[in-house]
Amino acid sequence: MSTRRDFFKNAGVLALGAAAVSRAGAASLPEAVSMDDAATKAPALPPNGRPFHPVVTLNGWSLPWRMNNNVKEFHLVAEAVVRELAPGMKANLWGYNGQSPGPTIEVVEGDRVRIFVTNRLPEHTSVHWHGQRLPNGMDGVTGLTQPGIAPGKTFVYEFVAKRPGTFMYHPHADEMTQMAMGMMGFWVTHPKDPNFMKVDRDFVFLLSNYDIEPGSFTPKVNTMTDFNLFTFNSRVFPGIDPMVARQGERVRIRFGNLTMTNHPIHMHGHEFVVTGTDGGWTRPESRWPEVSVDVAVGQMRAIEFDATDPGDWAFHCHKSHHTMNAMGHDVPTMIGVDHGGVAQKINRLVPDYMVMGERGMADMEEMEMPLPDNTLPMMGGKGPFGGVGMGGMFTVVKVRKDQKPGDYRDPGWYKHPAGTVAYEWTGALPEPVRSRAAGGQSMAPARKGADVEMTVRKPAGHAGHN
Repeated sequence: MSTRRDFFKNAGVLALGAAAVSRAGAASLPEAVSMDDAATKAPALPPNGRPFHPVVTLNGWSLPWRMNNNVKEFHLVAEAVVRELAPGMKANLWGYNGQSPGPTIEVVEGDRVRIFVTNRLPEHTSVHWHGQRLPNGMDGVTGLTQPGIAPGKTFVYEFVAKRPGTFMYHPHADEMTQMAMGMMGFWVTHPKDPNFMKVDRDFVFLLSNYDIEPGSFTPKVNTMTDFNLFTFNSRVFPGIDPMVARQGERVRIRFGNLTMTNHPIHMHGHEFVVTGTDGGWTRPESRWPEVSVDVAVGQMRAIEFDATDPGDWAFHCHKSHHTMNAMGHDVPTMIGVDHGGVAQKINRLVPDYMVMGERGMADMEEMEMPLPDNTLPMMGGKGPFGGVGMGGMFTVVKVRKDQKPGDYRDPGWYKHPAGTVAYEWTGALPEPVRSRAAGGQSMAPARKGADVEMTVRKPAGHAGHN
């Protein structure tokens, strides 16, 4: 099991290798800006170049650039990073410029872009600009379109951002390791006309997954299906920031899937339309209202909606295991099993033994049981009415009437108007009506008699879950 101390020790050795870039060469490079803060950064207007409406990277930021003879220059550094997945858990990952995912790159349609990529990893890498139209030699596939970027070396990619849309970047070198370790980032090419497809708020993030055993820090890169952490921008709930909007605003949310399975992304309280993919904007006549959109591996989607209804609206993957943290796949189902006598006997030997699962898993929301270092409970996060009972790919879209334009600060929990919250019924309840027809005359019961209560135990594990 690798430790954070070992991780930083190795990273220090790699940093010495990166110093092989000559002083003269380093002086000509754009500054490699780094970030280690996991909070969402409010967008800044472009300081130079053509105007655009910037995006907001959920729990992330956008990479600064410099203008050099009308070329927009960026500097990406592929390196070992430590990413906080949520308060109480950090992971040793690989990423760019201090974070995983790396910073979002924002350009304008028609911009000539030059990206310097410095490799501080222990092996060669490359960068593929997913979905871009560019010269074949800039496509970033190691061995096919370019040699790998060796440790300590810097390569230059240069092309014109030909079409506006939603893209991402990631390696095409030892992908099983590098992408499993978190190497990815978002790319947005804005239209030349700032009023084309204009929205008031534009959020972006990537979907990723990890397999990190409780108490460890580094993902298992050979995992193919049984991941235990599913993330928005390498964050899990309750560590994911909300997406905040003012009532009446037009909101766009863009997301790309670099996990090993599809994700049906579902939004509460509003319907939306899919307005874009990594292939471009969708035609208006091809759109229809949805509340869920399935995103396959390697795909991107841009959805838009009018934030008409105030409240705290859930936004999540609809695969139930993807809204859980640190899942154990070999835990048997114990619903309906009476632990009473067994628990008393075990407590004589193990005083801290706790009964789990006989009434379902909701008890995990409130249970304060000891956890290994550097892990999270399966369900986390407190709402105004108690435990939310969610983790993983889950966050909240907060729509407020009094949220100021351009203000992305969390407004706190929604204050529901009187009479608009579900409440307990305290009146009389009718007696339940039970039928013994067993399907009617076509399916008469085999034998008659008293009801028999059965306890059913599901076999342990579910190999192949994804």
